[in-house]
Amino acid sequence: MAPPQPAGGLMTGAPGSGQPPSVDQSDRIVPINLRQSGRTPVEMLISTRVRKSPYWHLSHLAGCWRATVYNRIYHPRGYARPEEGGAAAEHEALTHRVTLWNVAVERQIRVRGPDAEAFVDYAITRDATRIEPMRARYVILCNERGGILNDPVLLRLSGDEFWFSLADSDLLFWLQGVNVGLGMEVEIDEIDVCPLQIQGPKSLDLMVDLVGGAVRDIPYYGLMEAEIADCSVVVSQTGFSGEKGYEIYLRDATLHAGTLWRALLEAGEAHGLMVTAPGHQRRIQAGILSWGQDIDHETSPFQCNLAYQVPREKAGDYIGRAALERQRAEIEAGRSPFALVMVGMKLGGRPVDDYAPDFWLVSAADGGDPVGYITSPWYAPELGCNIALGYVPPAKSAIGTELAVWLPDEYASEPARPEPARVCEVPFRPSVNPSAREVALAQGRDAAL
Repeated sequence: MAPPQPAGGLMTGAPGSGQPPSVDQSDRIVPINLRQSGRTPVEMLISTRVRKSPYWHLSHLAGCWRATVYNRIYHPRGYARPEEGGAAAEHEALTHRVTLWNVAVERQIRVRGPDAEAFVDYAITRDATRIEPMRARYVILCNERGGILNDPVLLRLSGDEFWFSLADSDLLFWLQGVNVGLGMEVEIDEIDVCPLQIQGPKSLDLMVDLVGGAVRDIPYYGLMEAEIADCSVVVSQTGFSGEKGYEIYLRDATLHAGTLWRALLEAGEAHGLMVTAPGHQRRIQAGILSWGQDIDHETSPFQCNLAYQVPREKAGDYIGRAALERQRAEIEAGRSPFALVMVGMKLGGRPVDDYAPDFWLVSAADGGDPVGYITSPWYAPELGCNIALGYVPPAKSAIGTELAVWLPDEYASEPARPEPARVCEVPFRPSVNPSAREVALAQGRDAAL
């Protein structure tokens, strides 16, 4: 079977291959770039235009050998080199022991003041009034069209102070701009707080050594104030892995990053701590989305398994509510307003053992022109197969639908032939702490918070 022939060259061909014309992206203003350019290795330029976090030099000393840019900050994305097991070795440490991640790229935007709750409630789709002090929630913020601007963790430190722990899009200017029109009594600033993540089944044991037994009582998405090596931190039971995990938010991070980092390494020796990149293999298994890769400002929550983030009964208005309610009504009337929707897939081929450089294309089971694309593929050793999140037409999104995925030759069973794929349920493998979506699905209802 010959691969589809998009304009400009073979889909699996040389760098610069053309944008496949048959994938319907008519509901987007800027289509996803589906050109199959391959790995096209280049050297990353380190300059002062992109921020180095306070942990950047420490990550380098820990063996970081590659990085990307996230929120205009250099972000470590590999410590174990391929000859040392690469991403598979880091995944093994995450799922069997405990890992330390430099996630200072999660910029912290503080909203503080008498109107903080009202302002945050207007900015997010969920009900901020139901978030108690010293609790956090995974939330989304949408534009007036219902597109997802960011999906941060929102921490409520007190009645009048919230921190947005950002995904990969800059919300500072958006939030400040929104308040130009609202004129609420709030201060909106980025603050000198940089998080680290401690993730893995031994994370609780390590955290007890660091901050004491009180950490055992933190509920999922709960917060506590603590000190580690005389550094003031906020600890949350959250993470990007699907495993048991915690985040440590360091105050005055530019001053104390080295002290905290060394304290974590020292305490972690007894638990087999490994410094790793964020565990994308595991987060895909858990169905955790990555902004910019799986979703963006032109993606609706109804398109990507985030409908539970749009409660029906929220009392107040919020940005994007009218558009999202129109979308909900269309869906309930049996008319999808979207050209493509997100699904999970299990697929064949050789194990996908690294980050995908392209959005690989998806066709119907009998091949032919591509109709969709994959956003997040990886091999899941626990399941014994490749898995992926991706977008397909609504008519091909039902569980059990047979598809074909065009993998590059390095992963294909046979060159120039697609791999069989099947739509399956997400998450592929449950998280240690079930998400609000998982709970909602289990109870057969929308999640109001």
